[in-house]
Amino acid sequence: MLAAAVPAAAQDREVPYWATLREDEVNMRTGPSGNYPIEWVYRRQGLPMKVVRLNQGWRLVEDPDGARGWIAARLLNPARGAIVIGDDPVEIREAPSGEAPVRWRAEPGVVGKLGDCDNGWCRFDVTGRNGWVREDRLWGAGQP
Repeated sequence: MLAAAVPAAAQDREVPYWATLREDEVNMRTGPSGNYPIEWVYRRQGLPMKVVRLNQGWRLVEDPDGARGWIAARLLNPARGAIVIGDDPVEIREAPSGEAPVRWRAEPGVVGKLGDCDNGWCRFDVTGRNGWVREDRLWGAGQP
């Protein structure tokens, strides 16, 4: 009966899964505790992270560059986000098609909210400007 008293929100999710940074400044540590040294300081709210392991109130995450470390679970948001990858700007289109008009272009490193993805295209919103982008140009889209 005691297990029934645990709220659903307190249950851990299955890994791996995507999350984003909740704050403007988040520390990644070498271990799952505030006593471990800080390895990286991220200054980018909404940056996507791949959660690969759980340990009480900490999450082992992988960033877009492949660096791994521990972040306090309370600093991660379950909302999906993505970052533009590649060497050149990506075209953000009006519709999920390479034939659709280009609304604007986003430079590599631009972070935004990730919407639905279908047939290789994802809805992408950067501070209210949105459109469709090829899924292969976004880190944080698809299966983690």
